[in-house]
Amino acid sequence: MTGGMIVVIVFAILVIIIIAKTAVIVPQQSAYVVERLGKYSSTLNAGFHLLVPFLDLIRYRHSLKEAATDIPEQICITKDNVQVGVDGVLYLKVFDPERASYGISNYMFAITQLAQTTLRSEIGKISLDRTFEERTSINLQVVNELDKASAPWGIKVLRYEIRNISPPSDVLAAMEKQMRAEREKRAVVLTSEGGRDAAINQAEGEKQQVIKASEARKQQQINEAEGAASAIRAIATATGDGIRKVAEAIQVHGGYEAVQLRVAEQYITQFGQLAKASNTLILPATVSDVGSMIALAMKVITHRPEAGPSTR
Repeated sequence: MTGGMIVVIVFAILVIIIIAKTAVIVPQQSAYVVERLGKYSSTLNAGFHLLVPFLDLIRYRHSLKEAATDIPEQICITKDNVQVGVDGVLYLKVFDPERASYGISNYMFAITQLAQTTLRSEIGKISLDRTFEERTSINLQVVNELDKASAPWGIKVLRYEIRNISPPSDVLAAMEKQMRAEREKRAVVLTSEGGRDAAINQAEGEKQQVIKASEARKQQQINEAEGAASAIRAIATATGDGIRKVAEAIQVHGGYEAVQLRVAEQYITQFGQLAKASNTLILPATVSDVGSMIALAMKVITHRPEAGPSTR
C-alpha cells in the first residue's frame, strides 16, 4: 500500500467522522440541547441540523411527549391518626428543554419526591372517612403544588391520580362493620317510614270516604227536601185549581143541584163504609132524614161571608 493510498483512507475516515459529528437528525416530539465548548448554545427541534465539528456537542436529549411516572406507595397519617398506604400515578411533560437540562439535575426524581411529600401533607388535613370521598380534591391540590414547584424546571405537571388507599386490616374491618350497621339502620328507617306513610294514607282514605259519604247524604237530604217541597207546591196548586173549578161550577146553572147530588152520594158512601168498619156505631138523631143532612151540608157550602162585597 502506497503512501497516497493511506492518505486517501485517512481522509475518508476523517470525513466520515466530521459528518457524524456535524449532521444530526432530531426525531419528532424530541428536543436536543447543544453545548458549544461546554456552554449552552441552542436547542434543536425535530428535523435535520448541522453542528460545528469538534465545538458543538449534544449534551441532553429530551422527549416532549407526555410521560407517566409511578409514585410508590407511602404511609400517610390522617387527621384522626390512622395510617394509610397511598400510591398514585403522575402525568407530566417537558415544555422547556433548557430549563429541564440546567434547572435541576434529575427532575423526575425531584417531582416524585415532591409528590409524595405533598400527598402526605394533604392526607394529614382530612379524616380517614373523607379520604375516600375527597380523592378529586386531593388530586387537584397535589397538581397545583407540583405545578408551582416544577415551573422553574421547565416541567408542566398535567394531572395526578390516586391509585390505591389501603388502611390497616383492623381499620377495614371496623369500617365494614360501620357500613353494615348504617345499611341496617337505613333499612329499619325506611321500613318504619313506609309503615307510617301507609297508615297515613289509609287514615286519609278513610277520612275522605267519610267526608264523601256525609256529602252524599247531605245532597240526598237536600234533593229529597226539594222534591217534597216541589210535591207540596204541586199538590197545593192542583188543590187550589180544583177548588176554583168547583166554585166556578157551582155558580153556573144546575151547579147547585149537582153539588147536592154529590154530597148525598158522598154521605151515603161514607156512612156505609163506617158501618162496615166497626160493629159499634153511634148514630145521629136525624140519621133517617137524609134530606136534612144534605141541607145542613149545603148550608155550609152556600154560606158566604157578608164582608165579601165590601172588599172590592
